[in-house]
Amino acid sequence: MHGTQPDKPVALLRTSLIRAALALAVIVCGLSLRWYGFPLGLPAFVVKYGGSLLWATMVFLLVGVLLPRLTRTQIAAIAVVIAVVVEFSRLVHTPWLDAFRLTTAGALLLGRIFSLWNLVAYAAGTAFGDWIDRLATTHALVGCAKAP
Repeated sequence: MHGTQPDKPVALLRTSLIRAALALAVIVCGLSLRWYGFPLGLPAFVVKYGGSLLWATMVFLLVGVLLPRLTRTQIAAIAVVIAVVVEFSRLVHTPWLDAFRLTTAGALLLGRIFSLWNLVAYAAGTAFGDWIDRLATTHALVGCAKAP
């Protein structure tokens, strides 16, 4: 059963809560990077693709929150599909969609400019999400099993 998620409702809830907390932390990191990266003198590459990496990590974690019974591999596959669809949606231009992309929310959620390099950042972000999820949920569930 390596790589599978726990079946007990309490364990599923605990896993979802851990993932939600991780997603919140990743969102804070991503927003901080986008808002303060340039003023802190970080290179444009780090700000641009670090934000994309963190965005994909957030997607991985949120998919895991919504679908806690799936394996990490299944969660990663769904997260990658979402990332690819969002990236390629940037090639679609309608007045309402372009207007939304000009808002802060639109820029953060959908982005503005298509880039194949974003797909690389999304793959790395999904792998990072898998790694931090594995660390956090494995340690939390092992700690839970040892509790009296």
